[in-house]
Amino acid sequence: MAEDVIEERVEERGEPAVRTLAMPADTNPSGDIFGGWVLAQMDLAAGIRASERARGRVVTAAINALAFRRPVKIGDVLELYTTIAKVGRTSITLNIEAWAQRYMTHEKVKVTDASFIMVAVDAASSPRPVPPEN
Repeated sequence: MAEDVIEERVEERGEPAVRTLAMPADTNPSGDIFGGWVLAQMDLAAGIRASERARGRVVTAAINALAFRRPVKIGDVLELYTTIAKVGRTSITLNIEAWAQRYMTHEKVKVTDASFIMVAVDAASSPRPVPPEN
């Protein structure tokens, strides 16, 4: 989480999926937002976008290579962006980017990104085919 890390992009990429405020209840004793809270928000964004594409229920099957680059602080607005990278027979792979708009400023920094694999499931929680795009 060194502040001298060079960003590979200066703008977010993907469709906006979730925008939420980091609150004091979400912090560790050092005053940084828990990484687990950020991960939960990313999972929500992946679920929203994947369920839209699958036209139904999806579950998280895997999360690949999540590394935090910057902390999220109290008052930051966490913005999550999704891109569908691949659609398989029953799965959807999404790239999720998490950005923090710093409290009371227009500065945005990339916090983390990860690849999420979501699986479409039926009422019995068994994998089902992802329907073709319209």
